[in-house]
Amino acid sequence: MVVSFRRRAGLAAVAGAVTTCMFAPVGLVLAGPLALLGLTLALRGVRLPAAAALGVVFGGVFSFSLLWWMRAVGTDAWIALSLIETAYFLLLGPVVALVQRLPGWPVWVAAAWVSYEELRAGWPFGGFPWGRLAFGVMDTGFAPLLPYVGTAGVGFVVALLGTLTAWVVVRVAELRRTGRTAALRDRRVVGGLVAPYLAVGAVVLLAAVRPYEVPQDGEVVEVAAVQGDVPGAGDDVVPVHREVTQNHVDTTIELGAAVDAGEEPEPRFVVWPENSTAVDPFLDGRTRTEIDAAVSAVGVPVVVGGMVDAVDDEQVLNQGIVWDPTTGPGDRYAKRHPVPFGEYIPFRNAWFTSVVEDFDLIPRDMLSGQRTTPLDVAGVEVGNAICFDVAYDDGFRAQVGAGAEMLIVQTSNAMFIRTHQVDQQFEMTRMRALESGKYLVVAAINGVSGIIRPDGSVAGTIDRRTQGVVAGEVVLNDAVTPAMRYGAGIALVLGATTVLAALGGLLRGRIRRRSMTPSGGQDPAGEAPDERADAHDAAGAGPATTTRERVG
Repeated sequence: MVVSFRRRAGLAAVAGAVTTCMFAPVGLVLAGPLALLGLTLALRGVRLPAAAALGVVFGGVFSFSLLWWMRAVGTDAWIALSLIETAYFLLLGPVVALVQRLPGWPVWVAAAWVSYEELRAGWPFGGFPWGRLAFGVMDTGFAPLLPYVGTAGVGFVVALLGTLTAWVVVRVAELRRTGRTAALRDRRVVGGLVAPYLAVGAVVLLAAVRPYEVPQDGEVVEVAAVQGDVPGAGDDVVPVHREVTQNHVDTTIELGAAVDAGEEPEPRFVVWPENSTAVDPFLDGRTRTEIDAAVSAVGVPVVVGGMVDAVDDEQVLNQGIVWDPTTGPGDRYAKRHPVPFGEYIPFRNAWFTSVVEDFDLIPRDMLSGQRTTPLDVAGVEVGNAICFDVAYDDGFRAQVGAGAEMLIVQTSNAMFIRTHQVDQQFEMTRMRALESGKYLVVAAINGVSGIIRPDGSVAGTIDRRTQGVVAGEVVLNDAVTPAMRYGAGIALVLGATTVLAALGGLLRGRIRRRSMTPSGGQDPAGEAPDERADAHDAAGAGPATTTRERVG
């Protein structure tokens, strides 16, 4: 049956919108498989140019709807980032069309999706991984898989559920088209359609009944996170940065007084959020004095979030600084993944960046941190991430492999405090705790701060737009989950599989074109006769494809 390009584009657009529903505020996990179902069917049997166009339709709707929160920065920023994210689908669309020419194509399409996520998460300029399927699985049956197979593995399982459903739809349609509907009552045929679901379900069920066991015999320590809040509208730190720092100082001093009075247990250390000081605390005397006073009052190390001047006057570092009450500032972690065009300007002196006036608001480029080992905070090995770092796999993976016993996230989020970005990032943070099997403490400048257990559950939070402390006990462990140990390898294997499958699909199409008498033409959907035959073969269509196979 010929399906028009318009209908395919409509299906791709709906699938793109459905994908966004997997993430906050909707949080519908089955939206992921449904999206892959729609995308796969929309791209099935089309020529590569049409596949690229359909990919852009899907990617455009997905990216623009997912990143709606970027309008807090500016409409131009939202449009620019969404267009960049959409561009990846120029490649994904043709790849999905190509791999569907091969037997076993549901596996290759799912692998292609994960490969797209990995590419988008790393390139260019360090990538932007927002919207990965694994970020939407918390509190669902897929979540227990995270410590075993990580973000890439979970994304593959979710995507595979959708592509298997597409295979069932194609198979049933072929049986009906060839007049073999009676086969749908055959137990063997029905069993063949159901068996892949049972296999996926068995994997998910096994992780649920045998969840990863986190060591519980480690040292128990008390940790506190301070949320100082942002005066005024609450979404712009820079104009009130002095007040923000003072809020964190005052709240920490109050915590110290409560500890001295026996009203609160003494924490092993305290975490301040990103941008708790927006000026270099090593150069600004007032800020350093205030931090010293707060640290002295609480009597334990404080991990301060500060903007630190680099050697080059035109560069800056976003750091977490371990500030000891006796020895002062010591160990540091610098943000690994500054936001391109938001915290630094690639090609700053090029003509196409100089014409954008908003870039003048970013006078200094933030340098990328290179640290791969945890911080030593009061004798605890602490893995750190600053803001968007939590969306990337590499930082925590390296630090957990190097012996991190717990994790912290220092974030601001103030600019996005009225958007769903805050909820989406907190879900990512919960996912990192579960994936790593570690307790995780997150300090946000005005929300959401909290303590997360290794199973991803939330032990405690503090309301947004409030000033206060969230504190609790954390059990340390130096175990390395399979996800932390093998996650990068899983992603690499899926990426290599995708490349080989795409080459195989391309080769298969060329062989068929050479071995058959051209029938000419292209239908309105961008389908070619040889590609429709490939689709039949991949679906196992039976008699409808036998003639083509005999000719070939």
